[in-house]
Amino acid sequence: MFTTIKEWLAFGGADVLQGHGHGAHGHSHGEGGGHGHTHGVVDPSIATSERGIWAIKWSFVILAITAILQLIVVFISGSVALLADTIHNVGDATTAIPLWIAFVLVRRPATARFNYGLGRVEDLAGMLIVLIILFSAIVAGYEAVNRLIHPQPITQLGWVTAAGIIGFLGNEIVAIFRIKIGRAMNSAALIADGYHARTDGLTSLAVVLGAIGVYLGFPLADPIIGLLITIAIFGIVWQSARAVITRSLDGVELGIADEVRHAAVHVPGVAKITDVKARWLGHKLHADVTIAVENGKTLAEANGIALALREELHAQVAPLGSATIQFDTAGASAVAANHGDQGHHHAPEPFTVNSSLATGLLEIIDTPDGERMRLSIASHDRDLQAVVNIQRPGGVIETLPLLPSPIDHHAMQSAEAPAEPHEFDAELVLTAGDRVEVLPFGMHEPEEHHH
Repeated sequence: MFTTIKEWLAFGGADVLQGHGHGAHGHSHGEGGGHGHTHGVVDPSIATSERGIWAIKWSFVILAITAILQLIVVFISGSVALLADTIHNVGDATTAIPLWIAFVLVRRPATARFNYGLGRVEDLAGMLIVLIILFSAIVAGYEAVNRLIHPQPITQLGWVTAAGIIGFLGNEIVAIFRIKIGRAMNSAALIADGYHARTDGLTSLAVVLGAIGVYLGFPLADPIIGLLITIAIFGIVWQSARAVITRSLDGVELGIADEVRHAAVHVPGVAKITDVKARWLGHKLHADVTIAVENGKTLAEANGIALALREELHAQVAPLGSATIQFDTAGASAVAANHGDQGHHHAPEPFTVNSSLATGLLEIIDTPDGERMRLSIASHDRDLQAVVNIQRPGGVIETLPLLPSPIDHHAMQSAEAPAEPHEFDAELVLTAGDRVEVLPFGMHEPEEHHH
């Protein structure tokens, strides 16, 4: 129940960028299984932008009503603290303007000048919102310090308390609204704006706590709480700025490339994925994938493989807007060489695992931590364990246990890199319960690519 409440309040998820829903995968392994998406006549980016505009409009209405109610109490009570909070709420409402402009521009089609459309406008709007949050933090900090130095009496504490509660509830409703829809749309800008609304809600609540402190005889309670809220606001500035700037620099979540590579396991005919690149444009993900197929494939067969891979990517990577599939001719030659033809390849070819305990692909991949032995799993028995035993000169056995990947539950990966050279005979030992299978295999690297 606590988890449900937490998710409803939009606190679920450790990172504002991790709303892409990779966990479910949404693909079918059986014949005739659907891929969980349709190819309708309406552009999905237009539909999500309509939803974003809808969220912004209602957020603006709620915050406008909140600010008007608070402004009435300001005139009744003459509270400077409440006036400052009202100004913050008005500022929060005005952040809807750059977001609305961004979502309208995102709907425009690509042109000869802007070949990828105007999705980046959403990132610019997010940066502007972060600057507004930063300005609010500076203003809140200044007001708090100023009141510590020059205390000001607060009158009509009951009205001030009521207005503070109204401000908190109005902002929190808008925060939940924006964050939930922002995560559903994968919009970093809308999520950042939701956190901004939450900080203003906390500022309103601080007015209430300050009024209670004054009522109990602690006149410095209001500026002290104001300083604490200022620190919280700066924390939100850092969180939101990191998310928006990461996307604007073409940064993506760790695990996106693994999701793309995992999709290839389910597509017959893909011999190897040699390169994966992805980036966000607004709230849509765009991927560039280079694959290798055997030289014997006809052009029609290769195009069919690319189409099948593109559909699998759309099924597994929920926010994918487009995927460009390219063919690696060098990689294709490598596959041919592995089947007896003459040619050269750039890295050891993967080993296809096909046993009663597991099926998948065993390969050496590059990771941020260096090269690793990786088993991408299409299917497996419960409690599967895997170890690679590599035969080295002099009878030495190099043992690499494959551990479950923390970012992809369909993969197992070694904690250490295999020793050089990457040319060896080895065996893959699979264990599930009391069942054990030993699969011999070899990996070979041309002399010119030895390290």
